[in-house]
Amino acid sequence: MKNVHLAQTPYTSSRLIYGCMRICGDNSLAARNKGKRAIHAAIEAGYNHFDHADIYGGGESESLFGEVIKASPALRDNLIITSKAGIRPKKENEYAPTRYDFSKKYILNAVEGSLSRLNVDYLDLFLLHRPDFLMDVHEVAETFALLKASGKVKHFGVSNFLPSQVEMLRSGMSMPLVANQVEINIHNIDTLLNGTLDQCQQHQIAPIAWCPLGGVAYSAWGNSFTTSDEQRIENELNQQAENYQCQPWQVILAWLLKHPAKIFPIIGSTTPERIEAAKVALSLEYTREDWYRLFEARNGQSVP
Repeated sequence: MKNVHLAQTPYTSSRLIYGCMRICGDNSLAARNKGKRAIHAAIEAGYNHFDHADIYGGGESESLFGEVIKASPALRDNLIITSKAGIRPKKENEYAPTRYDFSKKYILNAVEGSLSRLNVDYLDLFLLHRPDFLMDVHEVAETFALLKASGKVKHFGVSNFLPSQVEMLRSGMSMPLVANQVEINIHNIDTLLNGTLDQCQQHQIAPIAWCPLGGVAYSAWGNSFTTSDEQRIENELNQQAENYQCQPWQVILAWLLKHPAKIFPIIGSTTPERIEAAKVALSLEYTREDWYRLFEARNGQSVP
């Protein structure tokens, strides 16, 4: 595993992050045991950064991870544990819709819930999960300061924030935002075009890519590729995979890793062999020419 400094923190993070969204599966005993095996496989493969959210598996993903920590407490000191909150599902009453909530009370309670389920005393990173349109930056800054002072969260970031939203939040904070977890894949290249990756480079904010294999290994969210688009991408990926002597999905990871903003792809497989195989992308000497060839195949035309 390749490890790199996580900017604006003292941490050295595995370049690939293990995503825990699906580790509890259908929450059956068999699924939970499979999830535990996946966690251990990731640790054995050198992943030290694990991504959670309070809503994953309705909280059961964090609880499952907490069982692993409880069984092997010595693991905690060697791991970077990230969690997210701010999405409130429609389950509290019939009137309340699904919504976002960055109020102080909600965030403080959410962090307490994650700590309890994860069986840890602190989070290394806490991210606001999706932008709350009613966000009061001063209230969020105050909440972050309380969590920092209490030792319950070491560092803070955001997820799915646009550059303007990041700047608004940064304007009210005395501490840095160290990460922005966003969708980045061959289908969704918004972060290349809307300034997100530019901002990450400028302010040393780590871009963490969720759904990095969308549009290739599985359908992307809101897939808009035509059959012709998919065929062009497949042809180019197959050719590059042959040249690099790897799998097409590993080429996609290399394509993301090539960006100078130092993207951290999230690997969410629960198959030990695939968790290990993702590391192949880290060893590819991926070229600028191949990066643009794949970009051209994706767009159906060369850059202007």
